[in-house]
Order: sequence, then C-alpha cells, then structure tokens
Amino acid sequence: MEWLTSLAPVLSPLFGMTGVLGGAWLVYRGNKRKTDTDAQAQEASTFVASVQTVTEGFTKLLEQQRATTAQTLERVTTLENRVERLEEEQRQWRRWKAAAVEYIHQLRALVAKLYDRPVPAPPREIAEDLGDDAT
Repeated sequence: MEWLTSLAPVLSPLFGMTGVLGGAWLVYRGNKRKTDTDAQAQEASTFVASVQTVTEGFTKLLEQQRATTAQTLERVTTLENRVERLEEEQRQWRRWKAAAVEYIHQLRALVAKLYDRPVPAPPREIAEDLGDDAT
C-alpha cells in the first residue's frame, strides 16, 4: 500500500482532472438533452401550429363552399319559381288565345249568317292565328 500512497501526488491530479472532465461531460450531456428536448418541443409546437393553420384554412374553405352552395341553391330555387310562374302565364295566354280564336270564328259565322254575304278578311296580324277557314 505504500506504493499507492507514493503515487498519490501523481494520481490525485489525474483523478481530479478525470472528475472535472467527467463532470463537464455530464453537464454537456444534460444541456444537450435539454436543448434537444427544447428543439423537439419547438418542432412539435411548430408542427401543431402548422396543422392548426391548415385545419383553419380548410375550415374556412369548407364554410365558404357551404355558403356558396346555399347561395346557389337559393338562386336555383328562385329561378325555378320564376320559370313555373312564366310557364303558368304562358298556359294562360295559350288558353286565352284559343278562346279568342274560337270566339272570332263564332262571330264570323254569325256575321256570315246574318248578312248573307262573305265575311271580310281578317287583319294580317291575326290571319295566321285564325287558320285556313278564316280566309
């Protein structure tokens, strides 16, 4: 054991230096882990923020699409109502025209019977509507 105590002046600085280097390495490793953990947390935070931004963007797009679809459906409904109203007006005009043409035929027949002479020719505006027997 005497040889160990005689090496003490040599071994003591060596062990001290090893302890200091070991401690420095442990501090470096701890800081590196903390930095890596912080970087990972920051990357995760950035990723989460990116996902939230994308999600918000898609949500806004979906809301815009829904609003556009609702507006389009409203316009289509309005146009369908207008078309139905116009078709009904057109049916009424056709009925009125058919009744008017029939009435004119009856009047022409009545005039022909009363006066025993040819019926005057209809105006050219309505001649086509009255058909062949009006001429």
